[in-house]
Amino acid sequence: MTSISIVVPTYKEAENLAALCKRLDEVMAETELSYELLIVDDQSPDDTIAIANSLAEQYPLRLIQPDGRERDLSLSVLDGLREAASDIVVVMDADLSHPIEKVPELVGVLASGDKIFVAGSRYVAGGQFDRDWSFWRFLNSWFATLLALPLTRCSDPMTGFFAVRKHDLPDLEKLLPIGYKIALELMVRGEFGNIKEVPIAFKDRAVGDSKMNFRQQLNYIRHLRRLYLYKFRGWAEFVHYGAVGASGFTIDIFFYYALQLFGVEHMVARALSFWPAVSWNWALNRVTTFGERARRPRARQWVEFVATSLVGFSMNWGIYALLTAKVAFFDEYRILALISGIIGASVFNFTVSTLFVYSEKRGE
Repeated sequence: MTSISIVVPTYKEAENLAALCKRLDEVMAETELSYELLIVDDQSPDDTIAIANSLAEQYPLRLIQPDGRERDLSLSVLDGLREAASDIVVVMDADLSHPIEKVPELVGVLASGDKIFVAGSRYVAGGQFDRDWSFWRFLNSWFATLLALPLTRCSDPMTGFFAVRKHDLPDLEKLLPIGYKIALELMVRGEFGNIKEVPIAFKDRAVGDSKMNFRQQLNYIRHLRRLYLYKFRGWAEFVHYGAVGASGFTIDIFFYYALQLFGVEHMVARALSFWPAVSWNWALNRVTTFGERARRPRARQWVEFVATSLVGFSMNWGIYALLTAKVAFFDEYRILALISGIIGASVFNFTVSTLFVYSEKRGE
C-alpha cells in the first residue's frame, strides 16, 4: 500500500478542521493509499490546537506548531515537508476550496515518471473557478498568474494544491518564500521541467476569512522579484537596474527644471540635478536590484556608487553639453539631449555597479 503525507498549513482554520478530516478520510478509504495528515498551524489565536488534538484521536493527524519564526503560510508548508514521513507529499488548503477527491489523481500522475511536479490547476481544460468570484477578483488572479508565466511552464502557478516527491525537492533550507505561493517557489528553485496539471474546480471557502490582503499582494511582488533574480540572474538585474534608473530619471528631471525656475543656468542645473538622482538610485538598487547580495556599510557604498556614477555622469554630461552646443535641434529640445546622455551612460553604470559597488556574492 502506497503511503502519502498530506500537508495542510493553517491560520485560524479551526472551524474547517473537522469537515476537512471527515471528507479526507472518506476519500482515502476508497483508495489503496494510506495517509497521514499534517496540520501545520501558524500560531492561530483560535481553537485550532484543541480541535486538532481532539481529531487526532480519530484520524491519522499530527499537529505541528512551529516556534521561533515569523508567521508565514509558505514557511508552514516547508515545516510540513520536513516533518512528512512519506516520500510522496500532497499540499492543500484547509478551507475546503481544493477538491479533496482529486488527491488520489494527483498522486497517480506523480507515479507516471521521475522528477514530476503535479499541480491542481484552474486554467487547464476542465478546470473551474467559483462562479461567485467577482470580475475584480478574477482579474487580480489572472494578472498575478501572467506575471509569473516567464518563470514556469505551469498555467496555474498560483495553485496551493499540488503533489511532489520529497527526494525531488531542492534543499529546503535554501528556499526563500514570502507569503503563500510556495508552489511557485518549489517549481522554480526546484527546477522542475516536468510539470503535470490536473484540472480542479476551485471553490470559495464557506467558513472563515480569506488570507488575501494588500500585504499579501505586496509580498507576492517581492517573491516574484526574488524568483526572477534567481532564474534570470544578470539579465533580471539589468532590467531591474533600468527600472530603478527610470525612477531616478524622474527625480533628475524634476530638479533639472526646478533649479532653472529659480534662475540656475541650464548647464549648472544639469550638474546639480545629478546628486539627488544618484542618491535615490543608490538606495533603491541597494534594497531591490542587488538586495539579495551581502551589504557593505551604507556610507562606504554610497561613496563608491557616486564615484563610479560620476564617471558615467561625465559621459552623460559630456554628451548633453556637446549636443546642446553643436546641434541646434538639441539646443532647442534639451530634454532629448539629456535623455541621450543618460542612455549613453546607463550600460557603463550597470556594469560597474554589478562588478564593483554591489560585488558581493548574490544570495542563493
